[in-house]
Amino acid sequence: MYKIVAINLGSTSTKFAYYEDDQCIYKTNIDHKAEEIKKYPAIWDQYQFRMDDIMAVMNEQEIDPAALSAVVTRGGHTIPLVGGTYKINQTMLDMSASEKYGTHACDLGLKIANALSERYGSLPLTVDPPTTDEFEPLARYSGLTEFNRRSSFHALNHRAVAKQYAKDTGKRYPELNLIGVHMGGGITVACHKKGRMIDATNGLVGDGPFSTNRTGTIPAGSLVDLCYSGQYTHAQLRRKLNGNGGLMAYLGESDARKIEERVQNGDAYAAEVLEAMCYQVGKEVAAMSSVLLGRVDAIYLTGGIANSKLITGWIKKRVDYLAPVVLYPGEFEMQALALGAYDCLRGAEPIQELSCEDNKEVQVRGN
Repeated sequence: MYKIVAINLGSTSTKFAYYEDDQCIYKTNIDHKAEEIKKYPAIWDQYQFRMDDIMAVMNEQEIDPAALSAVVTRGGHTIPLVGGTYKINQTMLDMSASEKYGTHACDLGLKIANALSERYGSLPLTVDPPTTDEFEPLARYSGLTEFNRRSSFHALNHRAVAKQYAKDTGKRYPELNLIGVHMGGGITVACHKKGRMIDATNGLVGDGPFSTNRTGTIPAGSLVDLCYSGQYTHAQLRRKLNGNGGLMAYLGESDARKIEERVQNGDAYAAEVLEAMCYQVGKEVAAMSSVLLGRVDAIYLTGGIANSKLITGWIKKRVDYLAPVVLYPGEFEMQALALGAYDCLRGAEPIQELSCEDNKEVQVRGN
């Protein structure tokens, strides 16, 4: 029997699951209050706080860390990679820690999973990292020659939900054209064309709708002026884009559930801000429909925020003329992580590994 712990660090939560082979024995979601997260200037400063929560859950559930076959986590940010399951190694950790390719709480997940595995002797893994890249050439153009648009989104859950929709409708994922919206701490909109995710918004400090604590697309000229205003350091501005933007910037709160309570209690400004977020989601979905030349089989809404009837209703009314809108509230990431690890442990899928040959060229190889 393979014993697997899956962890998924979001900007406002730590998800934990324990599997025996392909069966989920226990799972929980640890919510973190906005004021608690604000104590830590950088995600790396949260290491001990997050580790303590994870160890506390294992102690409560009497899960022996020394008996684990693998610890699998939602991956961090590296060079673009093909999809699949990867062993966490030093090259991956170094790339993630450099912040060159993006920064998110899931980067800390790599460090925690690796630390647990080193301490107790299990295999450290990650599945379909957020830098999974299947973009088509036209999707890469940014408008400047100095940089391209990058693939950086909730690839793990997007793929898992798309496959689940295909299964639920008796179809094959490679036959479908889908547009997906993942709504959690960040919001990303992805375009699936016949089994490949050919375009998506950058959910970290890139483009797309603003979210609970991220700005999404913002006026470039105004941002340049802000950068040279002398009011902020580089680190402070990065934090404004990811951590203190979006709902947090406007309302001082990143928990969409609490903001919805304010709306229900008559807070007109909170209602306007929340609907503006949905307005931007709708715009992005419509934009992605043009990528598919209007041939869209379905639009799915997923992530924790998809539990909100108010928010999904506002989005639906803007996009349901394009295709049927289906709801997959919550996330399928924990299942995808654990089953990805299980398939590798039993030899059904290869374990891939990021390697750096002679410290010059980074490449991917399969074991």
